[in-house]
Amino acid sequence: MFYEFNYLISTINTSLFQNSLKAIIQPMYLRSIILLIFFSFALEANQVNTSSGITSPEKLKNGLRWNDIPYALPPVGELRWKAPRAFENRQAIILDQENNGCVQEASVYAGVPGSGIVGQEDCLYLDIYTPDEYLNQDLPVMFWIHGGANTSGWKDYYDFSSLATEHNLVVVVINYRLGPLGWFYHPVIQKFTQETLDQSSNFGTLDLIAALKWVQKNIELFGGDKNNVTIFGESAGGHNVLALLASPLSHNLFHKAIGQSAYTTSYSIQYAHNELGSAMSSHNAIEELKKQTGLTFDSAEELRNISTKTLFEAYKTLDSKTYDYLPITIRDGIVIPEEGLKSALGNSAFSKNIPVMLGTNKDEISLYIGISPYFIKKTYPFTKLIPIPRLKIKDPELYAYWLKVRSDAWKVRGADEPLLQLLKAGSSELYAYRFDWDEQRKSFFADFPSIMGAAHGYEIAFLTNDYKYGPITRYVYPKSKSRDDMGTNMRAIWANFAKTGSPSLKGKIDWPAYNKFNQPFVKLDSTFEIAEEKNTLEKLVEGIFNSNVGLSSLQKCLMARDSLKNIGDSLFHKLPELSSGLCNSYDLDEEYRKLEKDLIRQYGSLSVL
Repeated sequence: MFYEFNYLISTINTSLFQNSLKAIIQPMYLRSIILLIFFSFALEANQVNTSSGITSPEKLKNGLRWNDIPYALPPVGELRWKAPRAFENRQAIILDQENNGCVQEASVYAGVPGSGIVGQEDCLYLDIYTPDEYLNQDLPVMFWIHGGANTSGWKDYYDFSSLATEHNLVVVVINYRLGPLGWFYHPVIQKFTQETLDQSSNFGTLDLIAALKWVQKNIELFGGDKNNVTIFGESAGGHNVLALLASPLSHNLFHKAIGQSAYTTSYSIQYAHNELGSAMSSHNAIEELKKQTGLTFDSAEELRNISTKTLFEAYKTLDSKTYDYLPITIRDGIVIPEEGLKSALGNSAFSKNIPVMLGTNKDEISLYIGISPYFIKKTYPFTKLIPIPRLKIKDPELYAYWLKVRSDAWKVRGADEPLLQLLKAGSSELYAYRFDWDEQRKSFFADFPSIMGAAHGYEIAFLTNDYKYGPITRYVYPKSKSRDDMGTNMRAIWANFAKTGSPSLKGKIDWPAYNKFNQPFVKLDSTFEIAEEKNTLEKLVEGIFNSNVGLSSLQKCLMARDSLKNIGDSLFHKLPELSSGLCNSYDLDEEYRKLEKDLIRQYGSLSVL
């Protein structure tokens, strides 16, 4: 009787439930439709009519983002290796795109994912982050230039929505041409062109200038102040910040600049082109193309018709045979002065006389030596059947010394030298920092604080508030009050600089202006510290040969070689004097080749990852 009663009640309840459910769901469904329609109207109300088309925002967790806005005509066909052309089409409807990064070799390290040669030539697009309330505002604009050695990277990798919404900023991120499509000189291309800008070799830099011109023309539509634009970038992005500071073509396009882990290397046209210059010269690249294709490449048309894959594969072949770098940032006398990037920063004729902040990270080089089997031992404590490696520094004293000297050399060449040049040109609102925060978590599998520390590129996550490092994120960026405070302070410093031209934070740090007498800088860590350090590259290299650290003669010479050849124009010719002749008996490039062969023979790879 009890069960029959329960069955009867359940039947009645089911019927009642179904009717009740309809009564509940139908209004919910209608409300969802109404909300969707309302949201669609809201987005439509946010439509912006730019000079290059009509764009609608994507609603993010924090603020809005306008995606894939073209700032120049696609540099394809006849426009390959030419200055970017302005794109004007106010009636075009701008749609979101997938993977529109510029042509590059695929990379998981902030580049375009995939395999082989990826990306497309039609890549001159930008995104804009704003707060939800952007209309009729006059917000400072920050213009991000991604890194990646100017051979990889794209605008979509970092999300600056937190920076924009926390501090009421407009943040612009862009793609620009990379590698041999971005920087290239060969008489076949430049000699017969009539337009002055087309005679340049720095097409990637011209893309940045074109994007800044687009910002000047359109950014007020997004609530931005065109008279308060701060360019900022990291690594190659920082280098490009310096290139824009030195260029005669970028006056009045920006008003403040931040360079993170920058460098000042530039190359002459002769070095970029001649077979006796760089092993990666355009002459050698075309000779390689001739081998691969059987074509003569006697005309610009032939070069412009070659596929991007074939072009980049030719350069990849050259790269595998040399330690030379692809000549990027060329002293063409048009975009970059013939005297070179570093020298031009000290020339008052090119001075922008604006606030500039430059800095590096305490352990820049760990990103490179921290994965080398020369320094790091890899074992499999659970056998290779469970492929989780354990990484351990082989010689902690050698590793720590190599890391410090090379990272200090980056600070000298990437921050101190350019700041001293800017002082020479008459600038005064100059500031320096060093990013020191390194509170990683140790693991049984790796001592991350010792191996990584404040590595190259490590600081960017504190600007984006997006802490990611693949499967080891919880060790590299462990959740903590210290981490969150560091991020809050970093974003506030960068934002305050964009707003006022000063990185000082009230009640936290009164930032001293840079000067040539004591070269002050602020250490960015859990606490802020003002420090002074007067180093020169020559002093650092001499110190290598006077060091009490147990280095062999060859190790000293290799460390000195790397310090003299990187982050600025090569000063390798000074090595005999600085080493008191100790390195004269070595062919250091050949020694590197021997070392690499030994590492591959022993470990199967040049990386422990």
